[in-house]
Formats: sequence, C-alpha cells, structure tokens
Amino acid sequence: MGKTPVDPLGTASQKAKAARLVWNHSTHLSGLIPILERLCQHDGIQTVTPGVIGRSKGHCPKMQLRVSVPIRGGYKVIARQGKTVQEVFILTTLPQDELETSLAIAMKS
Repeated sequence: MGKTPVDPLGTASQKAKAARLVWNHSTHLSGLIPILERLCQHDGIQTVTPGVIGRSKGHCPKMQLRVSVPIRGGYKVIARQGKTVQEVFILTTLPQDELETSLAIAMKS
C-alpha cells in the first residue's frame, strides 16, 4: 500500500537519454554545433565539449572531424574548416571505430 511497483529490468528508467553538449566558449567553428547536437543523440555518447580554437597552416575547404588521441573516458577530436581548427572532447563508452562511424553519420545528417 503506497509503494510503487518495482521494475526488475529497469526498462522505465533506461530510456535513451541524449548526451550533454557543454557550452563553455562563446565562439565555435561555423556549422560545428549542429553536428555535435546530432552526435549527442547517438547511444554511448555521454558528454561533448568544444575546446580551444586555433589556426592551421593547411586549408580544409569542407568541415572535417578526425579522432585525434584517446583521453580518460573518451577521445579528443579535431574539427577543421578553412584554416581554423577546434578541439572537441568527447566522453564515450564507444571504441574508436564506432565513434568514427557515429561522427560520419552526424556529419551526413
């Protein structure tokens, strides 16, 4: 009486929850935020944090996201467009190849 029924499989609390997109900078590469928002919808992605913006010598005409190095709990991704580069930190349980697939899907959508 007064107790809530227990869900032994935990299915009610296991609904797909979107990852968190951290906004800690006021500037981002143009077109990067919509891609990161789509990436946040993928399973296994927990937190996405855009980082430092810099300049590169080379020129990349289209937006490009490349997994750079593993970090504790995820990966650092380099986003490039034109001569501008931005670090993106992704905390995930996915292995690198699955993260690269998720990035490719998020960029196509």
